[in-house]
Amino acid sequence: MAADKQNDTKVSSLDENKNKSADGGIGLEILQIIKESQQQHGLRHGDYQRYRGYCSRRLRRLRKTLGFKMGNRHKFIGKKITVEMISDSRYLLLVLMEAERAWSYAMQLKQEANTEPRKRFHLMARLRKAAKHSERLEKLCESPRVDAKTKLEAQAYTAYLTGMVEFELQEWKLAMEAFNKCKTIYEKLASAFTEELAVLYRQRVDEISPNIRYCAYNIGDQNAINDLMQMRLTGGGGGMMAEKLEALITQARTKQAATMSEVEWRGRSVPVKIDKARVFLLGLADNEAAIAQTANEETKEHLYETLLAECRDTIQAVREELKSEAKQRERSSDGDSGKVSNLQFLHSYLTYIKLCTLVKRNESMAHTLQAKLKEPEADEDKRGPRPQDLIRLYDIILQSLAELSTLQGLEDDHTFQKEVSLKTLVYKAYRCFFIAQSYVLVKKWSEALVLYERVLKYAMEVQSKAKSLNNSLKDLPDVQELIAEVNAEKYSLQAAAILDTEETAEVPAKQQVKDNTPLCNRLETFRLDPALVGKQPNLVQFPPDFQPIPCKPLFFDLALNHVAFPPLDDKVEQKGKGGLTGYIKGIFGFGS
Repeated sequence: MAADKQNDTKVSSLDENKNKSADGGIGLEILQIIKESQQQHGLRHGDYQRYRGYCSRRLRRLRKTLGFKMGNRHKFIGKKITVEMISDSRYLLLVLMEAERAWSYAMQLKQEANTEPRKRFHLMARLRKAAKHSERLEKLCESPRVDAKTKLEAQAYTAYLTGMVEFELQEWKLAMEAFNKCKTIYEKLASAFTEELAVLYRQRVDEISPNIRYCAYNIGDQNAINDLMQMRLTGGGGGMMAEKLEALITQARTKQAATMSEVEWRGRSVPVKIDKARVFLLGLADNEAAIAQTANEETKEHLYETLLAECRDTIQAVREELKSEAKQRERSSDGDSGKVSNLQFLHSYLTYIKLCTLVKRNESMAHTLQAKLKEPEADEDKRGPRPQDLIRLYDIILQSLAELSTLQGLEDDHTFQKEVSLKTLVYKAYRCFFIAQSYVLVKKWSEALVLYERVLKYAMEVQSKAKSLNNSLKDLPDVQELIAEVNAEKYSLQAAAILDTEETAEVPAKQQVKDNTPLCNRLETFRLDPALVGKQPNLVQFPPDFQPIPCKPLFFDLALNHVAFPPLDDKVEQKGKGGLTGYIKGIFGFGS
């Protein structure tokens, strides 16, 4: 809530500064306000519910500030903003927030309608409500008090929301007309104002363009599909338009899939009877071409993820068919069990595509990280890429290559196995190179030098084996470039090791005298002892030496042998002679 008020204060000050335009009219930066509000309150992460709550809170604060309350807590009294009331841009902002609240609720319902189709009716009602509020805003801006720029922005905003309504109703012609009107207005505004505002207007035009081409395609323009594919490569058409683009491309491929019957791989033709596999294999070439054409790393990563997701779904569909085929084989119990079936070979082919795509994606990420490693660090506090990150990527690549060599149906394909082993050697060399780089960072010169020698060994082995497999190296990283880089790194490493040794040797000899005296016994003298920060610092002597201490005295009673004790006969009672009578008395205790 506090953040909302701070943002409202910021935007309100913006409104007050621009309340009076150059021609003296009331002005409102409609597109700038909604874009800033959307980015700060949830739409950066696609959270429409949060943005809707922000619009509701802001509406309540605006009504309270303007004294434009709808009755009291007991009774609702509806009020409408009229043209005569437009003395402040905040009245226009009030209507704009009402439209934004209805639009954000519609977009929230659109997300939920994927699992609950009944919510689509509510979605259309809220979208029409948003368009109705935008029409009110446009009529209010027709007042002579409002400047020309705000009038144009209100018209563009109304055309945009009207186009959204018609688009959802699949009224392609009306939607295209509304979007074209919106695009024209924003293009004119972008050419007439400062660069900061022009960027916002051009972004809105880029958002609308995929919708226009999609409407043109549905009207009957077959050339629009090419434009839509190009927009998909450049990352255009975000949000709900992205889903429609993917559905359109899948629909076009499904129509083409009816003509596809088989695929050839590794010298064997395999019939493709599963529709999902046909659609995927038809789009594979387009997806690979799209990835090759894309320069933006984020877009390329998104395309790789989309291709991998489609490949996993296709493999799952083939796996289900394999289960049913295995059950049929068990029932019939005839057929050649030693030969790999066509369906199993198709499964191996799809798995090969998935693993190769994983290798290419991780290699693309590794190239990006390598370029960042060579750049100087601009911010020391921010953690940059390290060689350990690249080691992890090459580990995943090697794991994928290990799975490639175990594909069913390719165990006896010696050419394929040689290609995989050659690729494994190349990526092992790169992995070893970056392990050496990580050792260089911690100044472990000998370990790094040994690893560099191992890299050269792998590279020489690749060059010797590549003579018989020339075609296998065209998609792999350049080994010759790696050899040159390793040689340069070796010389740098040796120089750094010598300098490090000289720095240690330049320390005064007095401070470098090795002495086995523990630290606790020489605290009063300073001495540079590298062993103190090592694994076995000489702090105290352990176990400690024995020290002489005074013995506890022992006393012996030697005088007892020379002492004569006095006689005690007179103190001892003499026993009398009582005979039998005394004996009997003694027994019964009479004599005691």
